[in-house]
Amino acid sequence: MMAHPADLAALSDVELHHQVAQFLYYEAHLQDVHDYDGWEALWEDDATYWVPANGQNTDPDREMSIIYDSRSRIRIRIAQLKTGRRHTQTPRSEIAHIISNIVVTEIDRVELSVRANALVYEDNLRGETVWSSRNDYRLRLVEGAFRLVRKKVGLVNNARPIFTLSFLI
Repeated sequence: MMAHPADLAALSDVELHHQVAQFLYYEAHLQDVHDYDGWEALWEDDATYWVPANGQNTDPDREMSIIYDSRSRIRIRIAQLKTGRRHTQTPRSEIAHIISNIVVTEIDRVELSVRANALVYEDNLRGETVWSSRNDYRLRLVEGAFRLVRKKVGLVNNARPIFTLSFLI
């Protein structure tokens, strides 16, 4: 997808920001077009995908989460979506992600932490919904490309009923 050096420190701040933004836009695109295989391929084996149920700073081991998936659980979730038996996705939602306010917050040689905001428009049989989130990412440079190690989706409007999780995948 993108060419990266072996060490993130070799990139200028502008180039690093550009590369990170391109990766986040690509991940959002895969979600928008329901490319579940492509989206799943972005994750590292030690990855965690977390959507807290009640706020930004909860403890997923002690409090309920909407999603708290390991890499194997991500694989299972994708396999279930592809069976065609997820009736909340018949017909499937039309989704559009807008990613903004991308900030790199921590960098080491091969990993970095990123914050970004997202608006997700979802249109389905129930109507139109706009979701807003503050996302935290941990990205790892692997063989010249970014991979997801951790993604936390902090829904701003998480007090609303959630009829389907398709906008989170």
